[in-house]
Amino acid sequence: MKVKNLLLGLFASCAITSCIQDEAPNVEAAIDGCEGENILLTNISHNTKEIEVYMADMDMSKQTLVFTLADKATIQLDDPETNDTQPALQKDTTWTCQCDFSQNKQRHFTVKSESGSNQATYTLSINTIELSDYTKYSFEELKETTPYHVLYLTTESGIMQWASGNPGFEISGMAQDAEDYPTAQSSDGYSGKCVKLTTRDTGNFGKPIGMPIAAGNLFIGSFDVQNAIQHPLQATLFGFPFTKKPVRMTGYYKYKAGETFTDENKEEVSKSDMGDIYAALYESFTGDYSLNGDLFPQDGPIDEHIVSLARIGQDGNPTMAETDQWTRFELSFEPQNGKTIDEERLRNGEYKLAIVFTSSIEGAYFRGAVGSELYVDEVEIVCE
Repeated sequence: MKVKNLLLGLFASCAITSCIQDEAPNVEAAIDGCEGENILLTNISHNTKEIEVYMADMDMSKQTLVFTLADKATIQLDDPETNDTQPALQKDTTWTCQCDFSQNKQRHFTVKSESGSNQATYTLSINTIELSDYTKYSFEELKETTPYHVLYLTTESGIMQWASGNPGFEISGMAQDAEDYPTAQSSDGYSGKCVKLTTRDTGNFGKPIGMPIAAGNLFIGSFDVQNAIQHPLQATLFGFPFTKKPVRMTGYYKYKAGETFTDENKEEVSKSDMGDIYAALYESFTGDYSLNGDLFPQDGPIDEHIVSLARIGQDGNPTMAETDQWTRFELSFEPQNGKTIDEERLRNGEYKLAIVFTSSIEGAYFRGAVGSELYVDEVEIVCE
C-alpha cells in the first residue's frame, strides 16, 4: 500500500507547475505489515481485509503483534478480551499490542486514516500448521479470485496459502482480469486443476525502473509489497518450518519459452528462457528468519544456510525441456555447502523448507522472455 502511495505521489508531482500547497492529511487506512515474536509467516490481503498469521504450536496467551500502518493512521482492537492491550504507537507508523489467542484465534482491528475520512476493519486470524504433515500439492483450491488468484495448500483446514508476486504486478496496472496476472490457476491440469505461471510485460510502469517483466511464480512464504519496488529481492520470503528429512521432489510440468529474452533494461539478449522448479531445506535458527529472493546470487555461491536442495537441471537432476505434454519430474535432494541435516535440530523445528516454481529462472533479476509459460501439477515432497 505504501508503494502505491509513492507512485501516486510521483505522478501527481508531475502536474504541479506553480506553487507548493500545504500537504493534505493522508486518506489511506491500511495495515501494511504485521510482525511479532514467534510469528513465522504473515499474509495480508488488502482486497478482503484479512490477515493470516502463522505460528508454531505454542502458548498463545500473550502474543505480541507489531503493526505497520499507513502514514499517520491509527488502529484499535475492536473485540478485546481480559488479558489484551490496545495497540499503542511506538514509532512513526509502528503500533504494538498484546493479545490472548488461547481461546479465540480471530480478532478484528479497525484502522482510521489521518484525515478521519476513511477506515477499514481487518480480520486477523492466528493459525498453526505443521507443513511436514502436508507434502502433496494439487492446486485445486482458490482462497481468492479477484483481482488475482490466491491458491492455498491442500490441507484439512485449507488456510495455508501459497504466495506469489501478483500483488506487485497489480501496481503496474497491466492486468484486466485474474487471467492476465503472472500467477493463476488453470483448468488444464495433469489431474483436475493446476497452476499456470506466465512471464508478463510490466509496460510503461516497469521499464523506467529496471523492472520490464514480471515472471510468474508460486512459493511457500510471503510477498512484501512494501519492498516490491525499492528492494525486490527482499520482497519475497521463502519457507516454512519442516521437521522431516526430504529425499525427492516429484510432480508434472509443461513448459514453453517466450520468443525474445530481454535483460533488466529490456534489451534483447541472444539466449533462451528457462523455467525453474526447486525445493530447498535450510537452517533457520529463529522462527522469523527466512531466505529471500537472492538465495541463488548471480555472482556468487548459493546461500550459506541451504543444507539440501532439489532443483531441476542441477546436481544431476534432469533439465527442463520445452514440451506441450505433461512431463513427470523427479528431483533428488542433494547436500549443499558441505552440510548435513542434524536430526535433533530437525526435530526442534530449526529447518525450513522452501518450495518455488517460476516461469523465468532469472525472473528475480527481471530477465526473461515475455510469454514464457510453466504449468505445474501434482507435486509431492517425498521424505524418509
